Amino acid sequence: MSKLKSVDQETIRILNQKKILNLLYRNGQLTKQDISSRLNISIPTVISNTNQLIQQGLLQEAGVAESTGGRKPTIIKFLPDSRYSFGVWITKDKVRIIMTNLKLDIIHEVNFNMPDKLHDFKDIILKVSNSIKSIVDNFNIPCEKVLGIGFSLPGTVDEKKMLLRNVPNLGFRNINFSTFKDYFQFPIYIENEANASAYAESFINFSHVKDSLIFISITEGIGTGIVIGNNLYKGFNKRAGEFGHMTIVKNGKKCNCGRRGCWELYASRKSLIDEYRNAFDDYNKSLDDFMEMTLYNKKAQLILDTYIDFLAEGIKNIILTIDPRNIVIGGEIFSYKKFIEKKLIETVFQNNSFYDKDECNITFSRLGENAAILGAVLLPMEDVFFINDNVL
Repeated sequence: MSKLKSVDQETIRILNQKKILNLLYRNGQLTKQDISSRLNISIPTVISNTNQLIQQGLLQEAGVAESTGGRKPTIIKFLPDSRYSFGVWITKDKVRIIMTNLKLDIIHEVNFNMPDKLHDFKDIILKVSNSIKSIVDNFNIPCEKVLGIGFSLPGTVDEKKMLLRNVPNLGFRNINFSTFKDYFQFPIYIENEANASAYAESFINFSHVKDSLIFISITEGIGTGIVIGNNLYKGFNKRAGEFGHMTIVKNGKKCNCGRRGCWELYASRKSLIDEYRNAFDDYNKSLDDFMEMTLYNKKAQLILDTYIDFLAEGIKNIILTIDPRNIVIGGEIFSYKKFIEKKLIETVFQNNSFYDKDECNITFSRLGENAAILGAVLLPMEDVFFINDNVL
């Protein structure tokens, strides 16, 4: 019985410390009395736990506040530079690596292009490892201050088994990240890019995306991350949210997954640039160039309108299936928000007898193109900030 009691007390202690860190992360600094009042925990509990967090270097005392009577209350300050985390975002075209502090400020970033033909995924991992070693050395960061490295990956991920199961757009299957641990000085974590994006959006912008959230990541393909309450929903087989491969056109285009008519073949960033290049027989222009053409070229505008129609059809299906309070769109398509957002929202709710704009909020990510990589950064921070494993 005493052992069980001890375990329960330890769990409560950790829970209280995470609550305190979360509160101070969002407020910067507060008095001990403010912490006690906002978290509904006793002053002695606040003192005990903040003292431990001060010893760990995560907090510090920062003077006293004005008193309304009696002793002046001590101010406790959050120290964002007390720990660091790395995020790695791997896409078909490029790899981004960032180092942040606990406030998610990007301190340094490295980018490199993916090779046209990648024969061994280990080659990318080695390049990432060398880049991170260089950053740590150049910034003279003590290893004990680095929480770990989070990877945001395309495809189906089993984070518990450290498996990247299937990456149709890269042509890889069953990549075991456990075999890469020896290449790094720090713990590594993996997550699907859409789930990582949803993770970041719900944590960083929690006041704007309350209740439930679907994050639609539009890049080479389409992935979706599902947040219900404060929990990431992954399903029984860790494959929930693969809406990019729902059939949107019966007997349509052939997909890398082996099926036909998948949503991402009609509503991904790649599908849009392919449509433009084929229609104008111009393979040198970028998507930026084609999107600017929509302002004066009817043919270019028609292609964009058709793209938005396909994107809207998929979103309607998601709304009917999940009934989310918020849908957030991000990934590489974010750069074209001004061309897409207004027409997309109008199309989703046009002739929609089930939902209107007030019942489901559709926005583009406040994190821009950084959602996936900031989600990766958050993975090693779970032990610092998150109250449970956040996965259903």
